[in-house]
Amino acid sequence: MSFKVLKETRHFNKWTQNVIEQLRACEFLLGNSEDYRYAVHKRSQNVVICSSSSCHSHRLCPTHRTSLIYTTLNANTTSILALPSTCQYSNVQAVRAFSTVGKDEPDVYVDIDPYKLVEADMASLANDIKKQLNTQETLLKTMSHYYFDGKGKTFRPLVALLMSKACNISTNISDRVMSKQKTVAIVAEMIHTASLVHDDVIDASDTRRGQCSLNKMYGQRKSILVGDYILSQASIALASTGNPQVITILSSVLEDLVSGEFMQLGSKEDENERFSHYLKKTYKKTASLIANTCKAVAILGQCDDYMSEKAYQYGRNLGIAFQLVDDLLDFVSSELVMGKPTAADLKLGLATAPVLFAAQEFPELHPMIMRRFTVDGDVETARHLVAKSEGVQQTKLLASQHSQEAIKSLQEFRASDARLALERLARILLERKS
Repeated sequence: MSFKVLKETRHFNKWTQNVIEQLRACEFLLGNSEDYRYAVHKRSQNVVICSSSSCHSHRLCPTHRTSLIYTTLNANTTSILALPSTCQYSNVQAVRAFSTVGKDEPDVYVDIDPYKLVEADMASLANDIKKQLNTQETLLKTMSHYYFDGKGKTFRPLVALLMSKACNISTNISDRVMSKQKTVAIVAEMIHTASLVHDDVIDASDTRRGQCSLNKMYGQRKSILVGDYILSQASIALASTGNPQVITILSSVLEDLVSGEFMQLGSKEDENERFSHYLKKTYKKTASLIANTCKAVAILGQCDDYMSEKAYQYGRNLGIAFQLVDDLLDFVSSELVMGKPTAADLKLGLATAPVLFAAQEFPELHPMIMRRFTVDGDVETARHLVAKSEGVQQTKLLASQHSQEAIKSLQEFRASDARLALERLARILLERKS
């Protein structure tokens, strides 16, 4: 059996006789390559390269589901990664950066497409939802199906499906998504879409996802009823899981959505409380659904309380990062790219993170925030001041911090493609343009 080295090191004389004896005792076959010494486990075919009995670590190879073995020899050396020579992963795909001594794990970035990993489940999502929204009322059916055309981001079910796989692998149940977990993913998208229908009514929005909004086409009354109908069917689907804990967790999301909307309608006079108010509102309106969906699929995947909380924290931080990026795009993206009017938040009287950060540099924004940008010229002035400030950059930094916290929450999940995909998702959301 041959091996390729993706990262070489020095000082192999640190391979001591004591380690060799311990490896032999653990059923390892010792050998030599051109560049390094190695040991192959007789049964698992894992490769170990190390200088002490406790220094080797493992990460799952996305291609072969065997271990990537890496280690640090001493303070003067870098790390090693060995793969079976049959592995097709290139250096760039498998390892973009390797840490030196001082970190528990190297910074490994695997080129995984999160959507591809759950492609089959995602492909049937829209049709599964439409089946749930099956009604004899023709207009109600047309309106309730309107946004489930496969053109949306479907970010929330994607997260739910990936977290399901990560949890199931960690608990050794399966490497697939179970039917009840997929139901949770469906419910998440239905709740989200119903909230968008209601939001468009509240905001009197004419467009959504680059097309006419329902309330523009059919009026506010019918749109409200359609949002209610989607929520009712989501509740029925949720009840079908038969898990009281999951039902309770996801039911709390509906309360958060309403509470968050009420928070958005108000403003804090105390300048020091505004950012805290904004983050709480962001959690309730956006992050709560993602966080509690992750927790629900973790419970269905038989995760214990500790790991379920880790899943929740991943979703919470991911959701906040997602909304922070959404809020900054309102200032830097075009209407054509976004599929909805830009500067929409300012026009609605909302002070989001870029504005709140900018207000620290330009205090003249504070009275505008309090009057919700209702005076002629407020919106244009606010946009100009945000552009002059570090508001957008600071928002990006805060989003990045929450993204990193989300990734940290995954570290105790078993290494898998799904975990790597969740990590990648937390990174690429920072780069999105719409």
